[in-house]
Amino acid sequence: MFINLKIGSRLALGFGLVLAMLCGVAGVGAYETYRINTEVVELADDWLPSVRELGNLRSEANTARRTSLRHLLEESKAGKDQQAALHAEVVNKAIPEILAGYEKLVSSPAEAELLQQIKSQWAAYLVQDRALMDLSSKGEESFQDARHLAAGEAASSFAAVLHTIEKAVQLNAQGAAASGKSAAATYSSVMMVYAVVVAISLVAGISFAVGITRTITRPLHRAVEVASAVAEGDLTSSITVQGRDETAQLMRALGNMNDSLTRIVSQVRNSSDSIATGSSQIATGNQDLSQRTEAQASNLQETAASMEELASTVRNNADTARQANSLAQEASSAAVQGGDAVGAVVTTMQEISTASQKVADIIGVIDGIAFQTNILALNAAVEAARAGEQGRGFAVVAGEVRSLAHRAADAAKEIKSLIGTSVEKVEAGMRQVDEAGTSMQGIVTRVRHVTDLISEIANATDEQSRGITQVGHAVTQLDQVTQQNAALVEESAAAAESLQQQANKLADAVSVFKVAHA
Repeated sequence: MFINLKIGSRLALGFGLVLAMLCGVAGVGAYETYRINTEVVELADDWLPSVRELGNLRSEANTARRTSLRHLLEESKAGKDQQAALHAEVVNKAIPEILAGYEKLVSSPAEAELLQQIKSQWAAYLVQDRALMDLSSKGEESFQDARHLAAGEAASSFAAVLHTIEKAVQLNAQGAAASGKSAAATYSSVMMVYAVVVAISLVAGISFAVGITRTITRPLHRAVEVASAVAEGDLTSSITVQGRDETAQLMRALGNMNDSLTRIVSQVRNSSDSIATGSSQIATGNQDLSQRTEAQASNLQETAASMEELASTVRNNADTARQANSLAQEASSAAVQGGDAVGAVVTTMQEISTASQKVADIIGVIDGIAFQTNILALNAAVEAARAGEQGRGFAVVAGEVRSLAHRAADAAKEIKSLIGTSVEKVEAGMRQVDEAGTSMQGIVTRVRHVTDLISEIANATDEQSRGITQVGHAVTQLDQVTQQNAALVEESAAAAESLQQQANKLADAVSVFKVAHA
């Protein structure tokens, strides 16, 4: 557990443990002292004051009983008045004050129930006591009744009060005794807890001290042994590191130093062969890289040609899309004009329908006039018949007028029928024109939608053209990079030659090292 902690942390943990144990002992002592104090306070502030108040209540109740009996036995008015005053002082002041004070000390439901019994029984006794005082105040004629009351019901009520007070006194006495026993038991438990806590603290403190000391001294001894072996040139020591403290860091540093020295000696001896192999591989890699660079340059040229063709095609598509967009806009304008023309036709048909309706109304008027003319002709014929020979010529005229009225009425009916047929056809034409207008609006909407789509296609084609242009630039940049790669191949060849020279120098430097396991 301690090997993962710093030495300072271990010491701090040890001292902290000691302080924690001291605080624990102090805390346990404070808690147990609080328990004892609670028992003592309960005994001093609850049970004993309750017993004292109950004793005072019993004493004052006896005083009240005694003054009422003396009032009965007094013969003079002055003596009775004196006893009545004493009785009133006790009943109206002393006893209520005692009951109020005792009520504040009640600490359990059982004690509260006894207090309520005392109050109710005292109230019942006061009823008998007042009756006794009234009879005693009347003189000799009520003496016997007062005496019987004092020895009978009043005495029984008073005895019940005293009995309940005594039960309350016993209850508080039992509570006081229990508190005393609890305080004594608490004291014994406090001493036991103190002993256990002190023993645990001693054992824990000694264990921590021994453990911390061993975790510090043992790694230091091992570090001294490893350092001595390295100083003598022995790099074969096996170092096992446990923990993350300062001694573990020291051992880890010694192990790293030992491993580093071993690796340096071995690597320096083998580096000449490795460098030679690396130089050969670099040369082979340069040749492969040169071939790949040539192939890449050829591919880039083909890609550039393809991109040029694609750019030309995209530009043609963009021109075609712009022309289609222009034609679609013209078609949209024509469709809008057609919709306006259909609207004008609808308006004209509505005006024709209105005019036809007016003509029908006029024909109705003509029909009415013909009807009235027919009636007038009939009236004229009747008058001509009455006139005899003198009215015969007038009768002929009236007949002609009547015939004309019939013909006018028939003509009006035919015209009215024709007008009705015309109105129906006009209405049918209006419905068809409305449907044509609705269809034209749909055509206009679709033409506009097609125009929007063609416009989007034109915009997308423009963006595609710009993207292809950017790709062309990228291909150009790739061509430049390919040229740079060719230059890097030449530099790599020069570096391989320099590396071979460094390998020779390194072999000369390694020849001065000697290791025991070589």
